[in-house]
Amino acid sequence: MNWITNYVRPRINSLFSRREVPENLWTKCPECGTMLFHRELADNLQVCTNCDHHLPISPRERFDALFDGGIYVEVKVPEVLADPLNFRDQKKYPDRMKAAVKKTGEKDAMLVGEGEMAGTDIVAAAQNFAFMGGSMGMYVGNAIIAAAERAVEKRCPLILFSAAGGARMQEGILSLMQMPRTTVAVQMLKEAGLPYIVVLTHPTTGGVTASYAMLGDIQIAEPNALIGFAGTRVIEQTIREKLPEGFQRSEYLLDHGMLDRVTDRRKLRDELVAICRMLMKQPPAVAGTLPTPEEPPAAEAGEPEAPEAAADPAPQAAPAEAETAAGSEPDAGSKAKP
Repeated sequence: MNWITNYVRPRINSLFSRREVPENLWTKCPECGTMLFHRELADNLQVCTNCDHHLPISPRERFDALFDGGIYVEVKVPEVLADPLNFRDQKKYPDRMKAAVKKTGEKDAMLVGEGEMAGTDIVAAAQNFAFMGGSMGMYVGNAIIAAAERAVEKRCPLILFSAAGGARMQEGILSLMQMPRTTVAVQMLKEAGLPYIVVLTHPTTGGVTASYAMLGDIQIAEPNALIGFAGTRVIEQTIREKLPEGFQRSEYLLDHGMLDRVTDRRKLRDELVAICRMLMKQPPAVAGTLPTPEEPPAAEAGEPEAPEAAADPAPQAAPAEAETAAGSEPDAGSKAKP
């Protein structure tokens, strides 16, 4: 064994070898092409710092920014059959589900949580487009029903963040049945007199748009989000006309009365707080914290603090000062007499 081969050469190679940089440290903005550092992007809620383009955000990241202190409790969703139709295309349906679970770390395409938002109780549900395109299956239907029932039980608003490509083809007619099921769940909230607020994110299409995503009391969308039922090419081939620029984008829908607001993701929480408290007939949220009743009131400006008797012997001279002050008062008063 040669010490040059075993020791010197590996040492030299380690000095001159190129260090591998992890691929997930930087993200390229698909709109302007700016390279964004992952921490800076996360602090900005996955919004490009250069052009304000809204990148996809996971439900857990959204809930961390929505709830007070990022604290929330997941609402339990009833389980569903793994493969009700024994569906298979290029892969088996269970294999696709396992791959999606491994990729996202979630059970299915929707997460439901409950907690406080600026001191107001809410129930929130968010779809995950990274999980099989956020497709609506039986689990998503169960999740919306569970969220509506919990909101009715707590007497609080339900906020839903939609992001989906439509119904899940692997569940066939069972996925289409979720459209009337979720409509009934929304009706439960309306009969209970509770607000149902929908935030449409990019993209929201297909059967989701034809059911619970467009039934909100308040319809809000993120900027430049794709919202529609059928795709643009399908519509153009059907009507044999060229669609206007920006068709099916959130700004276009706002101009044509389909939406109430288009709000930046970074300002969305404050707007949801104001809307929820208004619809629940609560006073506006107060920014900051007020002092507790046990706290002593702060000393007024320009007024000296009283010295402590045990720490400072100076109060012994107070009587003399008082006599001097008392002696000066008659002179001032005598000048005022006629």
